[in-house]
Amino acid sequence: MVKKDKKKTGLISTDKTVADNRRANFDYAIEDKFEAGLMLVGTEVKSLRHGQCMLAESHVAEKDGALHLLNAHIPEYQQAGHLAQHEPRRARKLLLKKKEINKLMGAVSREGYTIIPIKLYFDKRGLAKLEIGLAKGKKQHDKREAIKQKDWARDKQRILKNNR
Repeated sequence: MVKKDKKKTGLISTDKTVADNRRANFDYAIEDKFEAGLMLVGTEVKSLRHGQCMLAESHVAEKDGALHLLNAHIPEYQQAGHLAQHEPRRARKLLLKKKEINKLMGAVSREGYTIIPIKLYFDKRGLAKLEIGLAKGKKQHDKREAIKQKDWARDKQRILKNNR
């Protein structure tokens, strides 16, 4: 009897984060978060399963009465042929309820908020989800204050560790 090698394929299936927008919390004050589905093609899902995605420069905008994720980079799936490939930076429609879309668009138009992608992940059922946030941009002095707070928390932890 021949034993099979137990190799991990490195694919992301459920309850895992694919991409995180780390600059979101630094540049914006996030007030409300929503979970949205994504309309993806097959090769995009396969690239996401390999953990390949970049949300750093992406944003969410309204187009034709629906919200779209713009400028998110999901690279081409290498094993597929050139005819089956997707465009890496195409606009991807977000799947939200009409009430949520109206709430988000109302806040953006009236109160000067912006909608930013925070994290892309696979949920418990294995579906690709995007966490978006309703946020206001921080001023430069707010960013400096956040850096000071983070530095002080790190120094405080270091001091407490050395005093034990």
